[in-house]
Amino acid sequence: MNKITKVLVANRGEIAVRVMRTARDLGYRTVAVYSEADAGALHVSEADQAVCIGPAAVGESYLVADKILAAAQQTGADAIHPGYGFLSENAAFSEACEAAGITFIGPRSEAINLMGSKRLSKIAMIDAGVPCIPGYQDADQSEETLLSKAKDIGFPLMVKASAGGGGRGMRLVFKESELAEQIRTARSEAETAFGSGELILERAVIEPRHIEIQVFADEHGNAVYLGERDCSIQRRHQKVVEEAPSPFVDPELRQRMGEAAVNAAKACHYRGAGTVEFLVDKDKNFYFLEMNTRLQVEHPVTELITGQDLVAWQLKVAAGEALPLSQDDIELTGHAVEVRLYAEDPRNNFMPQTGQVRLWHYPQRAGIRMDHGIQTGQDVSPFYDPMIAKVIAYGDNRAEAIRRLASAVQDTQLLGMNNNKLFLQNVLRHKVFGQGEATTAFIEQHFSADISMDQKQPSNATLAKAAMLYFQQAEQGTSHNWSRASDESYVYQLDFDGQTYTVNLSKTAQGFNITVSDETTCLGFISQTDNSCVFMENGVRETMHFAFDDKTLYLDDGSGHFIISDITHQPAVAAGGAGSGQVKASMDGAIVEVMAKEGDRVEAGQTLIVLEAMKMEHALKAGISGVVTAVSCEAGQQVKSKQLLATIAEGQSDD
Repeated sequence: MNKITKVLVANRGEIAVRVMRTARDLGYRTVAVYSEADAGALHVSEADQAVCIGPAAVGESYLVADKILAAAQQTGADAIHPGYGFLSENAAFSEACEAAGITFIGPRSEAINLMGSKRLSKIAMIDAGVPCIPGYQDADQSEETLLSKAKDIGFPLMVKASAGGGGRGMRLVFKESELAEQIRTARSEAETAFGSGELILERAVIEPRHIEIQVFADEHGNAVYLGERDCSIQRRHQKVVEEAPSPFVDPELRQRMGEAAVNAAKACHYRGAGTVEFLVDKDKNFYFLEMNTRLQVEHPVTELITGQDLVAWQLKVAAGEALPLSQDDIELTGHAVEVRLYAEDPRNNFMPQTGQVRLWHYPQRAGIRMDHGIQTGQDVSPFYDPMIAKVIAYGDNRAEAIRRLASAVQDTQLLGMNNNKLFLQNVLRHKVFGQGEATTAFIEQHFSADISMDQKQPSNATLAKAAMLYFQQAEQGTSHNWSRASDESYVYQLDFDGQTYTVNLSKTAQGFNITVSDETTCLGFISQTDNSCVFMENGVRETMHFAFDDKTLYLDDGSGHFIISDITHQPAVAAGGAGSGQVKASMDGAIVEVMAKEGDRVEAGQTLIVLEAMKMEHALKAGISGVVTAVSCEAGQQVKSKQLLATIAEGQSDD
């Protein structure tokens, strides 16, 4: 038995908070580690002790094993829980913990090494009799060999980073003519994200279900599976909705997949929590995808339908105890669904967002669980994954769980940066999802034109509400932000994303008549607090949430999150958006590559600069054709959102 008294959580955000709470319930003391950017983060205040381990960049803090081990020794922590991401699947870190006499709450390094390589794990699964997708997974990684083997496999096919995950280093290729470029970009992305450019090729399974099995094993030879999770709704290979059990899986398929997953775990002498992921076609044939040697982001749905705390299981197994239940003891009851709340803008191709959390509030009601690691006033930086929280709902049946979750998402308030809240609501309320028929092609086939992604500008009604809030803000202060047009009416100039809107507001006995582009909205004002306003619209009493930072308004009126500025008394300035000669940083981040220099002739749409932020690379493109007249950035440089990076002048060069 391994004696554990104090657990250091080598992670941040919601998973760090979630692990600490179970550890505390079991009587363990807890230690947080944090970067300089996370000094005010929730996980720091949740722990009994906390140690700063370096600057914001993960390569100088959360990914530095020596700093984490030093923090454990400094605080007397005798166990380390890695969460997920960062060092959770790093075999060298597992070995270093063991060498330091610290219990690593996870599998042995041999299993991490094997399953961390898609290439080697697939070979092992074929040997263990686990069904696998036809493809190429051998050691010869030359581009010539990959191109040749791809012809044998056929198109469409998947190019995958062997060490990858989360959709990075992964490409779906439909044509042979596209393959060479996709191999090069996948390899480059994989080397940046995982330190390995090793790739595998697989035949693409079109419109499959993505179904994963939760497995657990202990030191005593016991291994079980705890049902499945359906993660079919994805965007860019990132999971959007996860549920348990799957509406597609029947008891016979569940048993076959569960037994295959247990065989996979036994094949690598597994210990602790793991997830075996499968692709399942419409005929219920399933194929091994990968094994994640850690706790999954979506583990709460399994906890809710089994009534088990999987982090508690991890701690018990790490301490040398046997699994709490045998396979026959595990029962699945009810239904659970989870969505991931991201700081990203669905209206702008899901671009990650940064900023200060101006308001964070969520409903606490029956059947709802919120796993999060943020608080009002906290900064969301460009250095980490943009996931803010996980919203999870449980119900006696699937319809009840979905209904509860959609309502809870709608009632969650996240103000300060654009987010995917409306996108999630609409997915959950979509007919195809409700009928249990969603596959990995759901977003492209059924959801690509949804208003949450398609509405690029605020509606006239949203601008009207913004004007009402600006008026009320001025009424409560000593100065007005509007221009008086007459004794009864006022004119605002409101800016959203570089576009200016003229809004005319007239005060009436009942409230306001507000006109934008010849469309008039009548609003009845009832009451207002610091962050919410109650009003009447079309005879219906409504509540909307907002936050002010001087003349900047963060507003969510149910049609999305909007950041609006009052520029009524500001001079006009030239925009630097799409179609202009200015190339600006889309968000805070680091310059990866500068692909143009002063004097270069470029075409509209050509990538000039590659920016890395929130674990993703973003191509910054020329808005016009012309000649580059200035480049004001270089590779490795940290830049701020909207910072001018390059300038293009229309016309021909003098050469």
